[in-house]
Amino acid sequence: MVSIKKQLLPIVLIVAAIGIAGVSCDKDPVLSDPHAKLRFSSDTLLFDTIFTAIGSSTRQFKVYNPYDKNLEISSIRLTGGDSSPFRINVDGVPGKEFSDILIRGGDSIYIFVEATIDPVNGNLPVIICDSVVFVTNGNIQDVKLVAWGQDVEIIRDEIYGNRTLSAEKPYLVYGSMMVDTNSVMMVEPGVRMHFFRNSGLYVAGTIIAEGSGESPIVFEGSRTEASYRNIPGQWDGIRLMPGSTGNRFVNVRVRNAVNGIVADTSGIEESATLYLANSRIENMTHAGLIGRSTSIYAYNTVISNCGYYLAALTAGGDYTFYHCTFANYWNMTSRRTPSVVIDNYYTDTEGELYITPVRAVFGNSIIHGNNSSEIGFLAQSEGAFDVLFDHCLVAVQPSFGEDFEGLLVNCLAGDDPVFIDPANFNFRLDKGSPAIDRGNPDTGMLHPFDLDGRSRISGNSPDIGAFEWYPED
Repeated sequence: MVSIKKQLLPIVLIVAAIGIAGVSCDKDPVLSDPHAKLRFSSDTLLFDTIFTAIGSSTRQFKVYNPYDKNLEISSIRLTGGDSSPFRINVDGVPGKEFSDILIRGGDSIYIFVEATIDPVNGNLPVIICDSVVFVTNGNIQDVKLVAWGQDVEIIRDEIYGNRTLSAEKPYLVYGSMMVDTNSVMMVEPGVRMHFFRNSGLYVAGTIIAEGSGESPIVFEGSRTEASYRNIPGQWDGIRLMPGSTGNRFVNVRVRNAVNGIVADTSGIEESATLYLANSRIENMTHAGLIGRSTSIYAYNTVISNCGYYLAALTAGGDYTFYHCTFANYWNMTSRRTPSVVIDNYYTDTEGELYITPVRAVFGNSIIHGNNSSEIGFLAQSEGAFDVLFDHCLVAVQPSFGEDFEGLLVNCLAGDDPVFIDPANFNFRLDKGSPAIDRGNPDTGMLHPFDLDGRSRISGNSPDIGAFEWYPED
């Protein structure tokens, strides 16, 4: 028994010591100096445009106690109180006002902030302001909160006949938005269409979306915060359904969807199902452009950074791309697929094979990316496979020209196009690019101005790609 007590004694002493240390810690002195000030990671918290009726993402800032002694904040509150459009959360506890918040010497706490703005009954953005006020030993400090609120027109699972979308205010789509058969939707310059998660635009009739260089038309997700600017997969994308013809996208930006534009089995010889010009399709989790037995005519267009394909031209069809830039530097997952894939067949749900002829012409275009080979063919020998790359810069294996003799005409195979800043979606040519002055002059004459509106026929031969290089670049 004696030996057992001797073994227990050190444990009791340790527990007692821990208890004493805890009491001592609880009684650490609190700094009462009225000149003591908190430090903040930011003096102003800025929110990007917040659509009315939906909340913002969560922003945060830190509050530091720069002193060795503990510091007690007697009050943390929103100036606007219960009527404030902002909400705060202090170290995990939500509310509008807090009291007696202790920060240990040299420690810090987080303040999380969200905002929901009521409709403002106007077309122009409005500035919403408030502040988080801190009172410490009678000393008052604050962190300002600034947000831009914007009314939107909400579309929820709607089917439209003939209609014109104006640029007075943005559109926010929940679920689906459909253009009915035999109907035309006109989209004016400057329109911004935002799509909630799993939402998309479906066209059974015709859509005419023609923006301008100064006022492009934008299709993107519903989050406008900077942290969402380059997050793919935020919405489903645009689908031109079977039977849809005469669609035009000019000076359009399509961003951050699953698939950018899908044109599905509706090609007719007299009119391209999709006319695509002076546009950008970028940052899709799957594909930028999908054509299925359809007809597409595109020029001065950049398709970039997609998880699988930039352009999947499948089940045959008729495709023309002049002065386009296909640039795939996707780095969010490992990509093994070629950026541009072309085939001339499809199988139905029962597995039966159908041969469908394909014609595809790429003129004065760039096809490049992370992979050494960015072009893939899936061709059935029984069907027509009429494909040509004329005066293009392409990423292909050295054997490509031998395996597909006659497909590459005056092309640069395997050269780096030397883009200015591909990591930030700037696919203009940098000085020393091999694509400079290497285009076909006849193709350049078809579209004499580049995506920036600058002449490509005023000097030597046109450059390859959507952008003409100028020394000031």
